[in-house]
Parts: sequence; C-alpha cells; structure tokens
Amino acid sequence: MADLDAFRADVRDWLEANCPEEMRQPIQDEEDVVWGGKTFNFTEPQKLWLDRMAEKGWTVPEWPVEYGGGGLDKAHAKVLREEMRKIGARAPVQSFGIWMLGPALLKYGTHEQKLEHLPKIARGEIRWAQGYSEPNAGSDLAALMTKCEDKGDHYLVNGQKIWTSYADKADWIFVLVRTDFQAPKHEGISFILVDMDQPGVTTKPIKLISGKSPFCETFFDDARAEKHNLVGELNKGWTVAKYLLTHEREMIGGMGSGAMRPMGDVAVQQIGLNEQGMLADPILRADVVRAEIDGLAFMSTMERVADEAKAGQGVGANSSMLKYYGTELNKRRMELMMDSAGSSGLEWDADEDVARMWLRSKGNSIEGGTSEVQLNIIAKRILELPSA
Repeated sequence: MADLDAFRADVRDWLEANCPEEMRQPIQDEEDVVWGGKTFNFTEPQKLWLDRMAEKGWTVPEWPVEYGGGGLDKAHAKVLREEMRKIGARAPVQSFGIWMLGPALLKYGTHEQKLEHLPKIARGEIRWAQGYSEPNAGSDLAALMTKCEDKGDHYLVNGQKIWTSYADKADWIFVLVRTDFQAPKHEGISFILVDMDQPGVTTKPIKLISGKSPFCETFFDDARAEKHNLVGELNKGWTVAKYLLTHEREMIGGMGSGAMRPMGDVAVQQIGLNEQGMLADPILRADVVRAEIDGLAFMSTMERVADEAKAGQGVGANSSMLKYYGTELNKRRMELMMDSAGSSGLEWDADEDVARMWLRSKGNSIEGGTSEVQLNIIAKRILELPSA
C-alpha cells in the first residue's frame, strides 16, 4: 500500500505538470476524439498530450515496456486511471489497435509481430480498422466468404467487408478471411493484417441517418497480404476472432461509463436552476440522477470485471453484459440530452449537434453484435437458462 500511495502521489504530480488544460475538458462530440494515424490532424494540445503519455508508456499502461507499454500491474494501472479521472484527463488516443487488435496480438501474435505493430499503436502512429462483417455475414459472422489465396511468398485477398468503422481513415485493417472453403464454416477461417495503402483496397463511406459516415464498405481486389502478417495458425482464425470480439464488446460497452459531459451539467445549461438551486424540471431531474447513478454502478461493474480478468478469470461472456448495458445506458443519455434541449435539440446544424448524436446512438445496439445476440449469450452463459 505504501508503494501504491507513493505511486499515486507521483502520478498526481506528473499529470498536473503534463496534462494540457484543453485535454482536461469533456469531449464535445465525435470530431473531438483523438484517433491517431498517419493522416490524423492533431491540435497542438492533443499531440503534446499523446507524445507525453506515449513516452511514459501510459497510452497502454499494462502492455509490456518492450512493446510500447508502461509495464504497470493492474493495481498501479488502476491508480493511473483514477487520477486521470479526478482531473478529467482525456485518454490521449482512442484506437481499435488498443482496444481490439493489441490484446489479440499480445495473446496470439509472434514476438516479431508484436515488435512491428504494438509500439506504433501505443504511439498513435497507425490507425486500424476491423474487417469482420460482410453483406451476407453479419450476425452469422462465420458465414464470411472473403477469399484469401496462398501465392507462395504472399497472400491475395478478394472480397468485401461492410460496416468497417472509419476504414476510409485507417492505415491498416485486421481481416477475417476464408482460407479453406472445404472446411466447416467455423473452420477454414484465418486472421490476417492488411496494409490499406495499396491499389487493391478501396473504401466507400456509408452515410447514416445522422448525416455522418463513420461506417464504410471495404473492397479487396487482389489485395496483397504478407505471409508474416498471418496472426495465429492458418485456418484457426476463428479462435483469434472470438477472443478479439470479447474486447470489442467490452470497448463498445465502455461508452456507458460516460466519457462526455455529465448529464447534470448539460441539463442545467439548457433548463437552468430553480430558487432552491436545483434543476428546474423535477421530472427530468429525477431521470438525470437515475442515469448518473446507473452510470456510476456500471463503472464499478467494469472495474470489477477488469480486476477479475487481470486475476486470470478472463472476461468471457461478461463482455456481452457490458456491451448490452453500456450501449443501452448511452442511448438513455442521448434521450435525456434531447429532453434537456427541448425544441432546440431538433436543430440539425446547432453547435451542440444533439440531434445527430441522438440518431447516431440508435446504432449502438446493433454494432459489435446486436442486443438480441448479447441477451442470448447472457441467458445461456451467465444466467445458464435452459434453451427453448
């Protein structure tokens, strides 16, 4: 405990000295998120904060130092998160590489693959996309048909992926491909890394009802993939895919922990206070308090699951629980933002962009595995309910 107390004091002093004031403000919208990558346009405070945290290894504090991490154990990493939360410090970079590919490489990648890719992820130098879903293989992911052929010294990839988030801005993509068409559908699948900066890879944004285009169609036409970028064993990619999906669902569920402005602040700004110094709308006040309390309970649950995972129990089906509740909680928050904004929330090009955020949140219960799929997993693997 003395060691943790000393570490906490050091972290507090370092954050106070090194976290720019701009990086202590709540994220305003999706455009305010730092994704990194070769083409990302950093503001000066964003780049300064990323570089300082990356130098400490604190963009990925629990990864090994040799791969760009901080080498912290779970207790010290928790202290770092707590101290960052106290001053409202933003994550220096948000990344599919950190949330999904990194854990998969740490578990299944070769030492050479880790040295090649993980430090670049930790420093925010490379932005990754995920190539899983296909037009005819959404919830039934194992029905994928993107073809990967062995050409001797390299692979050629042909096919299409869909709902590839931010693929038009990504540098690399991790892809599930079929390498054996004769095997049962859950077999014969491989997990491979593909450089998107080549003529064989093209993307087409999909415009959503919100007016934004975070999702894309991604096409592979004789796209080259190097042999050394096969992760895990040939035809055993489903094992890697399932492991990565638990981290994806945990990541998506994390939106329920409330990274943006507190709902109470938003409601007060829009509605104001009564003579007693309370939110003027009593019904909305109760709804906001209930959502904030549920958010705190959810954060505690996420910490518990993380502690269990670090203790060797793994995340497993708990990722479905986090994904389901976290996305539902985020949708509730967006509903409350619309309630707080009143008629001004319907403005399409307002500064707060509430309407677009509300519409975008409707996709939370679809992406990363639908809520219906998650509820089935929860029923079977957590509650152990009998099949119908």
